[in-house]
Amino acid sequence: MRIKLNSSLMTTSKIMGVGLLLAVSGCSTLSSLNPFASNPSTRNQPAALKEVKPTATVRTIWSERVGKADQYSFAPAVVGSDVFTAAADGTIMRINAATGRSVWSINAGTKLTAGVGSDGDTIVVAGEKGVVLAFDGNGKQRWKAQASSEVLSTPAVGQGVVVVRSLDNRVVALDAETGTRKWFLQRTAPALTLRTSPGITIVNSTAFVGLAGGRLLAVMLNNGAPRWEVAVGDPRGTTELERIADISGSPVVSGRDVCAVAYQGRVACFDAASGTPRWAKPLSSDVGVAVDERFVYAADERGGLSAFARDGGTSIWRNTQLANRRLSTPISSSRLVAVGDYQGYIHFFSKEDGSLAARISTDGSPILAAPASAGANFIFQTQSGTLVAIAAE
Repeated sequence: MRIKLNSSLMTTSKIMGVGLLLAVSGCSTLSSLNPFASNPSTRNQPAALKEVKPTATVRTIWSERVGKADQYSFAPAVVGSDVFTAAADGTIMRINAATGRSVWSINAGTKLTAGVGSDGDTIVVAGEKGVVLAFDGNGKQRWKAQASSEVLSTPAVGQGVVVVRSLDNRVVALDAETGTRKWFLQRTAPALTLRTSPGITIVNSTAFVGLAGGRLLAVMLNNGAPRWEVAVGDPRGTTELERIADISGSPVVSGRDVCAVAYQGRVACFDAASGTPRWAKPLSSDVGVAVDERFVYAADERGGLSAFARDGGTSIWRNTQLANRRLSTPISSSRLVAVGDYQGYIHFFSKEDGSLAARISTDGSPILAAPASAGANFIFQTQSGTLVAIAAE
């Protein structure tokens, strides 16, 4: 996770803490993705992994090499029977979710910074200097558009519209067939923000947009008119660093609820139609939440994994066995919830009591991207470019 300074905040300091890398605008981003590598004596050492007495069976169904993510994060997108994925070198792949077989693989012709967004018919990625590229279901380029600044958030595709958020807090809607701009809206960017990717979720006629500054915005897809806007994190403190309160990951819409989490903020659920708060609990996270019929799951910046009752927000359990291991966005199945960590391990917990149920390794590199579900399987993508399908029983 990195932090971006807007040009209005004039400083050349570089700070490392709680796994965050500080990057001054106009300067190169620190390349290390292991926040502990440069200071092995830090008090925030990652917890050593202890032997697990399995209460669940997990196994790798298939594995496919995609390409390295470099300093970016590429989350797999599952649509129907296919997984769409990308890499920093411009690789875009369509893979059969059941077998792992590549349906097609192309190169976008430019280095990529975000992706993949897809509804199955339109595949959208973001490239260097804010270029937005769309391809059809067969991998043929459909159009190219230009965002106002760098894009790190995965573009969202739905209802014939592509919604893109750039680092300057501008949200743009493009026609999925032509790339023509339909509308845009601008929110003021804080002086200091996480150099990360607050997500966008499209459900029916609404786009739910996570923003820097801890705001969650619901807008109408047809014209960009705001339906409502709420605070998930409120900037507090006397310094700009203390006041960072950005939305982390993508908002999750389930039934009538939309849930989200913010760095140095809260985990909260709202009425998706009106934005009326349902509940909120203090929590700081730099990754997104998972939601199922009963619980909301959040991994905090200290490596704790928590489950909250979806109805009311009561704390159900919190597991701290993975302290400081830089956990990914959680994902849940029928009886387990899983997270990846900075060494490429995937950990599985009981949804009922939070006990560690199983563990499986990947390629040893960090898992920063949000995982996805393909039927009964979990799909994870590592920073070194391994895409894996995991079955958990």
